Amino acid sequence: MPAACVIGLQWGDEAKGKLVDLLAPDHDCVVRYQGGANAGHTVVCGSEVYKLHHVPSGILHPSVQNFITPGVVIEPETLLGELKGLEARGIDPRRNLMISERAHLVMPWHLLEDQAMNALVVQGENIGTTLRGIGPCYRDKVGRNFAVRVIDLLQPDLKERLQSICKVKRQLILGLPAGESLVDQLDEDAIVAKAASWAEDLKPLVGDTTNRLLDCVEQGQRLLMEGAQGSLLDIDHGTYPFVTSSNSSGVGISGGSGIPAKWIQRVIGVAKAYSTRVGGGPFPTELHDETGDRIRKLGNEFGTTTGRPRRCGWFDAVAVRYTTRLSGVDSLALMMMDVLGHFDELKICVAYQIDGQEIDVFPCDAETLRRARPVYETLPGWNQDVTGIRSMDDLPEAALNYLKRVSELLGVPVRVVSVGPDREQTMFTDREQLTSLATCAE
Repeated sequence: MPAACVIGLQWGDEAKGKLVDLLAPDHDCVVRYQGGANAGHTVVCGSEVYKLHHVPSGILHPSVQNFITPGVVIEPETLLGELKGLEARGIDPRRNLMISERAHLVMPWHLLEDQAMNALVVQGENIGTTLRGIGPCYRDKVGRNFAVRVIDLLQPDLKERLQSICKVKRQLILGLPAGESLVDQLDEDAIVAKAASWAEDLKPLVGDTTNRLLDCVEQGQRLLMEGAQGSLLDIDHGTYPFVTSSNSSGVGISGGSGIPAKWIQRVIGVAKAYSTRVGGGPFPTELHDETGDRIRKLGNEFGTTTGRPRRCGWFDAVAVRYTTRLSGVDSLALMMMDVLGHFDELKICVAYQIDGQEIDVFPCDAETLRRARPVYETLPGWNQDVTGIRSMDDLPEAALNYLKRVSELLGVPVRVVSVGPDREQTMFTDREQLTSLATCAE
């Protein structure tokens, strides 16, 4: 039986976690395959709000097995805190969670390196790191000499290995901006003690997720892959260098999880009905006016992980068509439609003006994109509260026209619409069609 994937199509924060939570009961497994604790997936169930950073969004469903695979970099303190937080709320995440022994660990020195490097700017802007040590961890993963994987926690030479790395890291941090003020926080004895406690707590959850998942697909189980961040932040295909440190578009699914591409047969792209971005980097449709402030307030656009206010703007069909094609999206989930219900007039970016030329292709260079001026289509708004609507057929005509135009511009059908944060505020055109992997080519 093939697998499905939920991918963010913008710069993150598209409500992927909400959709994964909704679709999880239709699957046997939920798989988190890339990124780190910089992901902030929010699931709302009635009055209960769950903010998940490492744990997959299927964790609230006891019958669904959840996996954290090799493409994820794990900050152990964050993960353990998340597990304890769920346990305190009556959920037992340890009964249906498996962590890859191949996953890399974000160590205390990675957090210090991130802080030290944050003093640097690129093209006049800060890259926008969440200071979670993600980038330095991925850098060590590729460099190999100083990497620490989950399996290393269970090795007899763990203490000697950590002490050896600490000595080198002290010298490296001293050579970075602000390094002198940070290096004293690198306490070898404290790190060794912490690592020993991580090993004890995590050992029952650790296993070979790669072979386990290969068994699952060969046995006909239904997998739901959960992407983190958004496709425009992809390290290879996003708005480089203002990106994350992993392949956050659909191209990262197989590499991060170990599942061959032939099994990924449905890709659900998730986008907001408008655009947001956190941190630096080009953002063609950004609104520096009262409208942008209004969208931010109505949408509560503040980062789940960082709390930072998000930059807001109109929907960018040029960018989202690019990521839709990049990730092989066949179904679109358009979220936060309730926010647009407060405007008489809406705009969609359908092209860019760059250096006097109109283009409808997303540029690969951040500096070129920075010069882009959006070419807008204007559509009538519906200026109506839609948060109580539970059927897409009951949406105002102007809202249906907006969905139709987005679908036309992207070349894929809109099959999911959200009008609020709760599970009940998400509508499907045909849920059975969306989750029936046998019909994915239709």
